[in-house]
Amino acid sequence: MRPAAVIFDCDGVVVDSEHPTLVMVRDDLEKYGLTLTIADLEADYIGGTVETVAEKARANGARLPEDWVGDFYERMYAMLRASVPLIPGIVGVLDALDFAGIPYAMGSNGTPEKMEITLGQHGLIRRFRGHLYSGQALGRPKPAPDLYLHAAGQLGVAPGACVVIEDSAAGARAARLAGMRCFGYAPKGVHAALAAEGAILFNDMAELPALLGV
Repeated sequence: MRPAAVIFDCDGVVVDSEHPTLVMVRDDLEKYGLTLTIADLEADYIGGTVETVAEKARANGARLPEDWVGDFYERMYAMLRASVPLIPGIVGVLDALDFAGIPYAMGSNGTPEKMEITLGQHGLIRRFRGHLYSGQALGRPKPAPDLYLHAAGQLGVAPGACVVIEDSAAGARAARLAGMRCFGYAPKGVHAALAAEGAILFNDMAELPALLGV
């Protein structure tokens, strides 16, 4: 069934910012006494905020300094400003939605500043027509459903008529709790945590227009 609106996550779905950010997290946590692999971080840490990463890492033994969150944001923004590529095929997805007349929004746990940095490099801010929403700015990041419900409300579309595009279990849970269908982008293949939250998995953005019926 063709959706009335589509809501995209940002990192790992529209911009390929997730892996370099996870590398930074991995290196920092190892420096402060917690050794994790990228696979560990992908399984247990993505989809949240830097604040929730810090909370979880400290609970698991990382001796992070009090100012770690603010310092990490500064270094992450500097890294992203240098260069961040788009997810291959995402522009074609937006083109297909525009051609079909289906509105879309972004619902990210990242800060508004982060979205401006990453999307601004590629001229995508204007394409979202002001519909860029931050779970941090809203005060209710994913996996709470509030961000996606807010985006649907701003688009003027009932939640059940929206589809969410996600790459994390936390985001897929937010979509499920909001009563929205979710397609889970899993470029590496099987993603059990995404599937466990009810997401329909796909591996290539070129597949998505057909899945959306556009």
